[in-house]
Amino acid sequence: MIDLRAARADPGPVRAALARKGAADAFDRLLEADVRWRALVPRVDELRAKTKLKGKPTPEQLDELQAVKSELRAAEDALATVEAERDALALRVPNPPHDEVPDGASEDDARELRRVGEPPELAEPRDHLELGRFEMERAARMSGARFGYWVGDTARLALALYRLALDRLSAKGFVTVLPPVLVREAALVGTGAFPSDEANVYELPEDDLYLAGTAEIPVASLHAGEILPVDELPLRYVAFSTCFRREAGAAGRDTRGMIRVHQFNKVEQFSLTPPEQSWDELELLLQNTEELVHDLDLPYRVVVLPAGDMSSASAKTYDVEVWFPSQGRYRETASISNTTDFQARRLQIRFRGQHGPEPVHMLNGTAVVDRMALAILENFQGDVPAALLPYGAPERVIVRSP
Repeated sequence: MIDLRAARADPGPVRAALARKGAADAFDRLLEADVRWRALVPRVDELRAKTKLKGKPTPEQLDELQAVKSELRAAEDALATVEAERDALALRVPNPPHDEVPDGASEDDARELRRVGEPPELAEPRDHLELGRFEMERAARMSGARFGYWVGDTARLALALYRLALDRLSAKGFVTVLPPVLVREAALVGTGAFPSDEANVYELPEDDLYLAGTAEIPVASLHAGEILPVDELPLRYVAFSTCFRREAGAAGRDTRGMIRVHQFNKVEQFSLTPPEQSWDELELLLQNTEELVHDLDLPYRVVVLPAGDMSSASAKTYDVEVWFPSQGRYRETASISNTTDFQARRLQIRFRGQHGPEPVHMLNGTAVVDRMALAILENFQGDVPAALLPYGAPERVIVRSP
């Protein structure tokens, strides 16, 4: 959540920044609730003070005390109601975007930073369904639409991709994590996935648990409620997990193949840093992802997402988009974000600074994801980049159907 004290002291710039995310009205409602809450606090404190009598009270004082206690209960109830309203409104206010983030709310508003590599010239590019073995119909019979089996050489290609990313980042000092994929609501609220992305989360109501849409969610909670020694920062993790998304609102989009499915695998980078280091850390995470995509010989571009197309938690997001020959365009395959202190305030993750405990900054970024394996199939039409061969990938993906 945002720093309400700082926003209260100078609301103009904060409101202007949040307007770029379409959240100015939400911010105004939060400040109005905060004003009502602050107006009630001194009255409650005053009444509580009146209940503390010295010595043995007289009958008149007892009568007066009962009246004060009755008034106090009403004031405390009103304060609790306004506080709950303020806290609920605070969860609706996103992280203000960084000044460098462009305006806009669609992929067309993204600012391109660079392109690396030349798209292959293919007379008749085949898509990933023709080049790999993905059992979509069989998966649909078992699980429904937007699921698929990865089979044979295709599965070995994907597994090699994950191992490459895990080994590369481990060599750079990132600690490997295999997190739970079932999380409580607090983990989703803590990362900002709730309430902004509730429609895309699978719920297990009988167990009060949810399926995480990215390893960012469980890894972010790894240090929830802790005060970290500053000399241990930055903490860097690399996590592999299966991810789940309902893809609500995606009807009619990418219905063919494995581009947009409900279940996929991903290797995620995650960092906790002191505030003054987080922007350099964002560039480091981007560099790590670019190195992996470059070593896979995939043509790609880097864009800065516009304010209205970022997650509620992000202050700045880079997307790495890889070329897909069958579609003749770049597609998003990795997002790298700085959430500044937004998630840390919700999760109560702090470090002991010069002026006492203060929130860390938290960052996340895709290292590799299944979609990159699809891009490999399409750009090399079944051949496999040399970087994946030491990790068990075949030299060429051969489809063998029963």
